[in-house]
Amino acid sequence: MKSRENLVRLKQFKVGEKRRHLLQLDMMIAEFERMAAELEAQISSEEKKSGITDVNHFAYPTFAKAARQRRDNLRASQSDLMQQRASAQAILSEAEAELSKAEALESRDTKTRDVEHASTRGAMIG
Repeated sequence: MKSRENLVRLKQFKVGEKRRHLLQLDMMIAEFERMAAELEAQISSEEKKSGITDVNHFAYPTFAKAARQRRDNLRASQSDLMQQRASAQAILSEAEAELSKAEALESRDTKTRDVEHASTRGAMIG
């Protein structure tokens, strides 16, 4: 049946789309981690230059304060992305299960058609 084949293709497309989305989230999380690590190094460097590590000190470097804020924002965004990733993983699992069911139905239909075709063909010959 064509409709089952189309259904399987649609499910395969959806699974591929969910996997791509998950990959994008992983890439964004990794990029945020890299950026936060760079900011951490810059903060450390700035603190060493000034000799002040206390954020509340009146002479604490402004650049270090701004970098800390940016790093904290990146960490918060990274945490949000991790939650989105967990949700996307669950959705991907559901889509893979639906694809598996659709493939099983299509496989069953193909076997049924093959058996019917063989019995019809045998009746025509004999």
